[in-house]
Amino acid sequence: MNLSFFDQFTSPCLLGIPLILLSMLFPALLIPTLNNRWVTNRLSTLQLWFFHLITKQLMIPLNKKGHKWALILTSLMMLLLTINLLGLLPYTFTPTTQLSMNMALAFPLWLATLLTGLRNQPSTSLGHLLPEGTPTPLIPALILIETTSLLIRPLALGVRLTANLTAGHLLIQLISTATTALLPIMPAVSILTTLILLLLTILEVAVAMIQAYVFVLLLSLYLQENI
Repeated sequence: MNLSFFDQFTSPCLLGIPLILLSMLFPALLIPTLNNRWVTNRLSTLQLWFFHLITKQLMIPLNKKGHKWALILTSLMMLLLTINLLGLLPYTFTPTTQLSMNMALAFPLWLATLLTGLRNQPSTSLGHLLPEGTPTPLIPALILIETTSLLIRPLALGVRLTANLTAGHLLIQLISTATTALLPIMPAVSILTTLILLLLTILEVAVAMIQAYVFVLLLSLYLQENI
């Protein structure tokens, strides 16, 4: 029984083809066709408005130097948002429930922000390890604590995204299993759990969008510290 709950975190296959590959083809339908006009229909207008809104929100905490990262951060936001939402479809797989993938996204980008700060303003970047006015006896301990908190940032990014999505998917699996088991025994209770399952699914959609935004927003804040 315990293994069946975690089977949802393995990619389902049909005729040897991972179904996640098929599901990731759906966003390609949103790509506008070649035309001599910038905006061809209402869908393109909606897409441009959505991209503009995301970019604006991500660039608010950054100064002008950080605007060079707009394309990277917006693309990462759309990638995470697409993967998280597609993972809620039946017979699909959510790659962002795997810590290895999240760390592969978090660590290089965090390291890039850190190296950017060390290259452009090394004194300011290293100054974050020791707040001004620290008593002399506390300096070694405080430097150690700040260094640990700095190095643990990519791990926190990856674990946060993995834990939130994994917990939501497991909860949906548990409640749906209870709904099916209670249907022949207590139909009234089964209907109630179905309503709870519906509300939980809506909540999980919101969590999928919020976690993608939080992941990229924290990266933009790390970037702001180093520019």
